[in-house]
Amino acid sequence: MPGKLNDKVALVTGGSSGMGLATAELFVEEGALVYITGRRQEPLDAATARVGPQLRGVVGDASNLGDIDRVFTTIRSESGRLDVLFASAGVGNLTDPLAEVTPESFDQMFGLNVRGTLFTAQKAAELMTSGGSIILNGSAAAEKAIPGSSVYAASKAALKAWNSYSYGQGQSSAETSI
Repeated sequence: MPGKLNDKVALVTGGSSGMGLATAELFVEEGALVYITGRRQEPLDAATARVGPQLRGVVGDASNLGDIDRVFTTIRSESGRLDVLFASAGVGNLTDPLAEVTPESFDQMFGLNVRGTLFTAQKAAELMTSGGSIILNGSAAAEKAIPGSSVYAASKAALKAWNSYSYGQGQSSAETSI
């Protein structure tokens, strides 16, 4: 029985564990060929061994623009297109009081959660088919921050602010899950 994503090509960033891996598994169950990214080869290998040949792991740090380019070069050369992006890669520190935030911790969080997600979505749009979907995985922290999470909450609020994208002749919608 064909699934909702039969014959579709999807990318899930941060897909080697947690919510990203669960999403990738669901996409495969629905019929998609799914690429996942993660920073380390071992978790990617474990995920692909568990899920099967419809899941392909590509090592890449979503905050590194060179890695983002390499991921999309791989997808372009192997599949030629992209139908779904689920941008799930992210980092969060929920214990740093405002007085303890450093430029390095700020740059790490915004580099992955905001900058990396933006440039991943931009690259995805170049390969996106008509009617494709860009889904930015957010957090309830965008609505209600807890003490020690101000930078994380701000990074997730940035994702929430991106409601829709228009790319030249085609349209791709960005949805924020909270």
